[in-house]
Amino acid sequence: MKLATSTQRTMLVLVSALAAGAVNGCAADEFELAPVEDLEMESAAETGDEITARYPAGTTARTTASLNLRSGPSTSNRVILVMPSGSRVTLTDGVPQSGWYRVGFNGHSGWAFGQYLTVSSSGGSGSGGTSPGGGGGGATGVDFAGQLARASSGEGFSYWWGHGRWLDSGPSSSTRGSCSGSCPSCSHGGSYGADCSGFVAKVWRVPSSNAPVSVDSHPYHTGAFRSTTGGGQWSQVSRGNVRGGDALVYNNGRAGHIVWVRGGDGWGAMDLYEARGCSYGIVRNTRSLGGDYVAIRRN
Repeated sequence: MKLATSTQRTMLVLVSALAAGAVNGCAADEFELAPVEDLEMESAAETGDEITARYPAGTTARTTASLNLRSGPSTSNRVILVMPSGSRVTLTDGVPQSGWYRVGFNGHSGWAFGQYLTVSSSGGSGSGGTSPGGGGGGATGVDFAGQLARASSGEGFSYWWGHGRWLDSGPSSSTRGSCSGSCPSCSHGGSYGADCSGFVAKVWRVPSSNAPVSVDSHPYHTGAFRSTTGGGQWSQVSRGNVRGGDALVYNNGRAGHIVWVRGGDGWGAMDLYEARGCSYGIVRNTRSLGGDYVAIRRN
């Protein structure tokens, strides 16, 4: 009797999961795909040491098969979830570890095996691409995808005056933290959170030493973002030319605020991430801002 290949076994697992959902009357998003153990483990054992391609942090890739997102760079680590074939991911660390890349996917952070990732070349139309498993070249370009991954991972954490620190895996009931009172005379509980300027500094990675989101750092306040260029790290731009990755800031000498822009009209409704205040925490909003805000762009 001919044995089923690993790909066939994987397909049988997926079909079985779909069938179980149909029998139980579940909607498509109400069940989890089974981990793709055979496909991943066999490939990792055979080609892991051959995957050495390096890419800038923030590079976008797509999965070429249903792929496990794991808590570490090994098949022995826990499966966080299964990413469907064709899923878009962000390489939060473009240097592989034994063939595994650290990636962000739908607000989750973990590790994916490079054999089943295709990296699109920078500035292209989205067609074609190179496979880390095939030793393809790296991608270059702006760091919007990397900024977005950091901003989205901070959503849900608490407001923490004078701080900037969260987990790239996102918040949980035990890590999101809490804020009470009226800042700056507010009280914070927990080890993670950020205020508005601490949040944007992390998303922008300014200065360059401020890259790890889990390390507490608050290098600039809104006055610095408003009135300086941070030693050439950012510059002011017209609000009519605002694009994703920019920030809007105001400071009147007594109070200030800063937000990170995901997209939208600089003078109208914008898609924003911000550490909005003690009662809000770090949130994603769609709203417009007053004329006292100026736009700044990471250089």
